[in-house]
Amino acid sequence: MSTTTNTTAANGEKYDGFTDEERDAMKERAKELKTRARRGAKTDPESDVLAKIAEMSESDRVIAERLHAVIKANAPVLTPKLWYGMPAYARDGKVVCFFQSAAKFKTRYATLGFSDQAHLDEGIMWPTTYALAELTAEAEARIGALVRQAVS
Repeated sequence: MSTTTNTTAANGEKYDGFTDEERDAMKERAKELKTRARRGAKTDPESDVLAKIAEMSESDRVIAERLHAVIKANAPVLTPKLWYGMPAYARDGKVVCFFQSAAKFKTRYATLGFSDQAHLDEGIMWPTTYALAELTAEAEARIGALVRQAVS
């Protein structure tokens, strides 16, 4: 018995629970896992991340390049890696934060997200994803502080 329900979207197309972009992300994750299994310890995940960033549209690429530098400078314990086709930064193999380009899921802005591995807990509710329209010096400083807190 299938748990997937087909519905009709407003434009008349069938929708089976995942968008094309979501399916592509899942395929990218499967490819990442296969590649890592084949390469083993010989892999250089940072070069994969930099190659993915280089493929991005100019506006996303500019943000991703600066974000990569800010994260590396403020949290050198994090290892860059690809995660669902997105640049991500992990500690002990577990993703702490990631960059999602606006083009990835056809959204109006890029985002910086933090997983439950990030130590950002503040009371009973706190933000885990931040919209990034551009990276100013002030935004970079704030991101640096968040990343330092996330790995503390």
